[in-house]
Amino acid sequence: MADSAKRLALAVSAAVVALAPAASAQQRPASFVDAATVVPGLVVDLRYLGSNNFVGRPIDGYEKPICYLTREAAAALAAVARDLAPQGLALKVFDCYRPARAVAHFVRWAQNVGDVARKPEFYPEVDKRDLFRDGYIAARSGHSRGSTVDMTLARRADGSELDMGTPFDFFSPRASPSDRSVSAPAQANRKLLADAMRRRGFAAYDKEWWHFTLRDEPFRDTYFDFPVR
Repeated sequence: MADSAKRLALAVSAAVVALAPAASAQQRPASFVDAATVVPGLVVDLRYLGSNNFVGRPIDGYEKPICYLTREAAAALAAVARDLAPQGLALKVFDCYRPARAVAHFVRWAQNVGDVARKPEFYPEVDKRDLFRDGYIAARSGHSRGSTVDMTLARRADGSELDMGTPFDFFSPRASPSDRSVSAPAQANRKLLADAMRRRGFAAYDKEWWHFTLRDEPFRDTYFDFPVR
């Protein structure tokens, strides 16, 4: 078996094993809320509801543009929004709670090595077969626990996004919060976002400037699979 094929087979096998235990809680629990009803000025742009994402099509489990989060995560995010409002800034979310079935959709997509239609936009520097190994896609996602959010900063006046150096879901070392190859303004904007999130109890992910998880998340071991509807 060629090294590249072997690498993919090992990654997919690990993903299938990790997905074997059934995700719990198929119905949305009362502890999950529509974050837009809690977070002032929240802009919701769920990328997996449509085709503007690295797969290039709507992802299983996304039926409506609703940002569900646990009550605790939504309350903390609301505090971040209030902190940033005096600077004329708002929060824009790309993904919030992610059903386990959506993660399974990503795994199936990863198995089809010939489907690289969105590679130029989302992973031009990374071999698709290495996305699991490099930590850009996971067989189980913290998003499914309900306290992780993918987001950026936007201007309240016109909704335009601040320059963060790369787009959302750009799989590259340049997307790391600590990367110094992006412009100085982009580095400053990443720091502004990360600092604001950290002050309200969120932890960053070292490969993605947009990814934050509530440190004291209430469901550390539960992966939900209710649809976003």
